[in-house]
Amino acid sequence: MTATDWPEVEAIYREGITAGNATFETEPPPWNDFDQGKLTVGRLVATDPAGSVLGWVAASRVSGREVYRGVVEHSVYVADRARGCGVGTALLTAFLGNVDAADIWTVQASIFPENTASLALHERAGFRRIGHRERIAHMTYGPWAGTWRDTILIERRHS
Repeated sequence: MTATDWPEVEAIYREGITAGNATFETEPPPWNDFDQGKLTVGRLVATDPAGSVLGWVAASRVSGREVYRGVVEHSVYVADRARGCGVGTALLTAFLGNVDAADIWTVQASIFPENTASLALHERAGFRRIGHRERIAHMTYGPWAGTWRDTILIERRHS
C-alpha cells in the first residue's frame, strides 16, 4: 500500500465505517496520519486485474514498549463489491506470511460480534477468541448510534 492507493483505500475504509460494524472511528484519517500510525510490514492491498483496489490490510504496534515489539493490532477491509470473492482470505494469508517473517509473534484485533464474516474469516486463518469486552465504547454514528458496543478480542500467535 502506498500513497497512490490511498484514495481507493480510504473509500473502502469509509464503506466499513458507514456499515457500522468495522470500527468506532467516524472518519478515515488523512493519509499522513494513517501512514505514520501503521507498520510498513504487512501493509497490503488486493487489486483486480485492472489495478483497482478491492481491499486492504494494515497493522500498528499495540505499544511502544520494547517488550511488546512483536505484538500488533491489525485491520482488514474488503470493498463491498468484492465481498465473498476470497479477497479477505488472500489479504489475511499474505499479511500473516509477512508478519511471521518479520518476527511478529502475536496479531490481534477487536471485532464487533455482529461482524460475523470477519469473525469467520479470522477463525479460518487460525485466530482464536480470547475475550469478550462488554459495552466497551459508545457508538456515535451510523446504524448503531447511541448504543454501547461489545467487541470480541481475537489473536493469532506465531510459534
